[in-house]
Amino acid sequence: MTTNPQRLFDCLQYHLEKGPLDDMLVAKEEGRWRKYSTQEVSDIVNRLSAGLVNLGYGCGDMTEEGRDKIAILSKNRPEWLLLDLAVQKMGAVLTPVYPTINVNELEFVLRDAQVKAIFVNDDDLCEKVFTIKDRLPALRDVFTFEPVAGARHWKEVLDLSSPEAIQQVQAIASRIKYEDLATIIYTSGTTGTPKGVMLSHRNILSNVMASMPCFPPGDHLRALSFLPLNHIFERTVSYIYLYNGTSIYFAEGLETIGENIREVKPHVFTTVPRLLEKVYDRIMHKGKELTGVKKKLFYWAHDLALKFEINKSQGLSYRLQLALANKLVFSKWREGLGNEILCIVSGGAACQVRLIRIFTAAKMIVMEGYGLTETSPVISVNRYEEKDRMFGTVGPLIEGVEVKIAEDGEILCKGPNVMMGYYKRPELTAESVKDGWYYTGDIGMMAENRFLKITDRKKELFKTSGGKYVAPLAIENKLKESNFIEQVMVVGAERKFVGALIVPSFPNLKEWMRKHNITFTDAEGALRNPQVLELYKDLVESFNKYFNHVEQIKRFELLPHEWSIETGEMTPKLSIKRKVVMEKYRDSIERIYH
Repeated sequence: MTTNPQRLFDCLQYHLEKGPLDDMLVAKEEGRWRKYSTQEVSDIVNRLSAGLVNLGYGCGDMTEEGRDKIAILSKNRPEWLLLDLAVQKMGAVLTPVYPTINVNELEFVLRDAQVKAIFVNDDDLCEKVFTIKDRLPALRDVFTFEPVAGARHWKEVLDLSSPEAIQQVQAIASRIKYEDLATIIYTSGTTGTPKGVMLSHRNILSNVMASMPCFPPGDHLRALSFLPLNHIFERTVSYIYLYNGTSIYFAEGLETIGENIREVKPHVFTTVPRLLEKVYDRIMHKGKELTGVKKKLFYWAHDLALKFEINKSQGLSYRLQLALANKLVFSKWREGLGNEILCIVSGGAACQVRLIRIFTAAKMIVMEGYGLTETSPVISVNRYEEKDRMFGTVGPLIEGVEVKIAEDGEILCKGPNVMMGYYKRPELTAESVKDGWYYTGDIGMMAENRFLKITDRKKELFKTSGGKYVAPLAIENKLKESNFIEQVMVVGAERKFVGALIVPSFPNLKEWMRKHNITFTDAEGALRNPQVLELYKDLVESFNKYFNHVEQIKRFELLPHEWSIETGEMTPKLSIKRKVVMEKYRDSIERIYH
């Protein structure tokens, strides 16, 4: 069985036979790193499954509707994966939810999936569930991972385990097949009510097995996990780690990533481009603070990295210079990431090519990939091996996955990774999957017949009133190369010309104002300053030369506040919710066109 795993939870047996670890899952508990060995993980999963069975949860008649749904609303921690594996093993279905979800969406998901039990992280999330519990007749139990007064702790479920129930779990587990439903993941996306994506063991496991060879080789590597596990990207990668024998260390939170990276010294981690941009901004900020020879060296190395190419000979002189830059400058950058990083896997949104180029030149390989929840998620990825990487693309397709480009440029995907369908939404499934091909909604092309290149989101393409199509993504990514631009959204659907909403990078703008003896009062005041407006005018003008006439930004508005998940303009994977921004900044957009 374990040589050819058929279910996601087979990773435990696979691991025990292949080479158990003493640090399979690791997290901070009371300020110290606490290790869970493979054997301990396996034992906890069995007891947790048995406890759930004794609580009356189970696989029902094994149909999608008949199986009990158990939700999890928590930050990343060992208990997340322990529960995931335990729920799978006893035949129920895990329904993960973003910890940042708003109460209305949470109520929708729990009602739609008829969730019977939910495991939450702490006090705050427990409170969130209890405000709607009375309106959810199916919801029987709420358990917490952190001790919460008046709430049931998850370890109570472990204590309910019994030898008979463990045997019962083994019997259920043996009936679970490759094609059976493994999880339902609700995607909120940037529009509409959440849709429950049904993914089977086959969907995710085929994706895991096909993606494994793309990662760096080596035994007993360490990974740091901080992207939300309820998102399919981090979850599938976690199964890759589990099958690969890679130890998973969980960051304490987004605000401690830097510190945790230095403690754990990971060989690999996944990220979204927004976080990579922040790392780069911090590096550049430190570079600015240098003086004299050190500052000259820093910028010399940075300029050298900007010229870096892969799969091309750049001559002996360049190679020697780059080796020197790596020794004198980039070695310090790598220290900031723990000094043992082999690769960073980026997904969830388009990453600036310039960043990938610079990090890769500095011996921190960025493997950008592409996929969707509906494709479990990986469709293509740039490999660790240099010959299978190409800047500006999302890499070659993974084994077993097919892609064809429709006449209008849309990327269609077929393979064992394509979802079973949307939960209870057959009409929606029929719209998205036709003849086995999943319609991604992304526009793309194949470069050199081998590398997939995404050019835009189909839904985000817009026509100006002159009838010309504009793809905003490429323009936005180019503008974000400026140190003075934090976030940007291109507008102009059905309008005479293209405009943009720009959120400045305030630390860099402050610095510039100080150098030019302009007093910085507050963000609003700064953005009214004529010299600041002139700076951004020149900046936009300098970028316009990269675009054809119809794509050039004619006018823009500067905004004083950064967009975030908390304020509602960003999705949990840090993509812009265009509809929300259009609505919220309607007045600013109107000013652009008047």
